[in-house]
Amino acid sequence: MSLEDHRHLTSQLLERQPGLVFDVLLDNQRRDRHTTPVQAPALTWCTCGNCTDMPTDAERKCCGQDSVNCISLLPHFRLYCLDEGVLRIHRQYRADLTVLGQIREPGDDNREYRYAAYRHFIFWQHGSLGHGNRRVIPSCCVVKIREKFPDPHGQYTGFLPGYCKTSVGKELSCSQRMLK
Repeated sequence: MSLEDHRHLTSQLLERQPGLVFDVLLDNQRRDRHTTPVQAPALTWCTCGNCTDMPTDAERKCCGQDSVNCISLLPHFRLYCLDEGVLRIHRQYRADLTVLGQIREPGDDNREYRYAAYRHFIFWQHGSLGHGNRRVIPSCCVVKIREKFPDPHGQYTGFLPGYCKTSVGKELSCSQRMLK
């Protein structure tokens, strides 16, 4: 396979699965580590330098990239998770599917944009997870989403683990169910 064919194939793969770009970036980062100056991050669990401390250990997750390749700085992240037009269409589609009422309170718009952005990030990075399955979004991405769509009172829910129904109808967190 020629270099040009390889580039074309890589381009097609990344168009179909944009999340693969992070695997490519991580591979390049590992290869170039000896030439790239490393800055000591303020948080021991953060490698990108764009994270902030989060209230729980589960939420203290970094994208795993260096400061140049941080997921929260990529154009795809801005388009999928911060663009109001894209998120507005998602909100309308979700409202049509779920037939949710239109009872509005102060801060609802930003909250709905935040939740749509979180859903977009998870779908972009992990695909459809199914009911009750949840993943932690890296702190650097959560910070950017919260900066763009802040809560008027600064109150945020944070990560909540998913819940699964047991065979007897009792709800357990999915992590509790996996332990049993």
